Amino acid sequence: MNQSSNQHQQSVIKTKGLCRHFGSLKAIENLDFEVGKGQIYGFLGPNGCGKTTAIRMLTGLLLPTSGEIEILGLTLPRDAEKLRLKIGYMTQKFSLYDDLTVKENLKFIAKIYGLSRSEQQSRIDELLETYGLDQKAHQLAGSMSGGQKQRLGLAAATMHKPELLFLDEPTSAVDPENRRNFWEKLFDLCEQGTTILVSTHYMDEAERCHKLAILEAGVKRADGSPDELMQNMGAQVVEIESSQLRQLKQQLIALPEVISAAQLGSRLRVLVQDSCDDPLAFLVQQTALDKSALTLVRPSLEDVFVTCTGKGRQ
Repeated sequence: MNQSSNQHQQSVIKTKGLCRHFGSLKAIENLDFEVGKGQIYGFLGPNGCGKTTAIRMLTGLLLPTSGEIEILGLTLPRDAEKLRLKIGYMTQKFSLYDDLTVKENLKFIAKIYGLSRSEQQSRIDELLETYGLDQKAHQLAGSMSGGQKQRLGLAAATMHKPELLFLDEPTSAVDPENRRNFWEKLFDLCEQGTTILVSTHYMDEAERCHKLAILEAGVKRADGSPDELMQNMGAQVVEIESSQLRQLKQQLIALPEVISAAQLGSRLRVLVQDSCDDPLAFLVQQTALDKSALTLVRPSLEDVFVTCTGKGRQ
């Protein structure tokens, strides 16, 4: 029990009123959030919502327009140089050298982080094994698959055993199986005490995070654990089976009580506001369908996303 309360006291990242403007564009607006030690914290949102801008400010690469950032007890941007050796950063695009082998890339990174020659050798061997790259050590990085490049990127970002790891949409170029394996590696790192901040636009990945913030147009719309977000979303979810789904959808989205309706194969997934006491009875009344065609279902993170961003009424 003590460990979790301890973890709660130890915040690794804390921001207050964080803003970044590019001319008239407000890329990040008044971002307040906190990440506890040993957590995987997610930034969930579409492209252009400010995820990368936020990460670049948190890593000291971009100056905030205003607001406060405290990371691992250091204040940014003042202590950016001190922070450099305590964090790892994996960018969205593969940022290692295509014309160097896997091992040469890792050697180069080890030198940047100032590892001694003996440390370099043992750490590189350890990383090659951990990330399943020992058979690929002499292969040119540019000739590897998306999943292999991603594992090499993670190996490079964790070379110096950082306390805090930033991953910007790390799985955008890989298939579902590689994504799953990658997340297993993240949980291993987490188990060893590394705190991770990861940005994603995949709902299934966001559900794996201990906590997450939903961003839209630079604004935090909600944050909490996936379960908390689902419980507090202010809507109930009903799935409807019908042969007239397109027609039904148009009819339902015109109702003020309906937040959204989306077709999933042969079903329509409808989000009804909590102010509606009995969503099933309400929808039966509106559609004249038989009650057996309607089912109340568990919310998903995608439903949360729809209810707390501007997509709801479209």
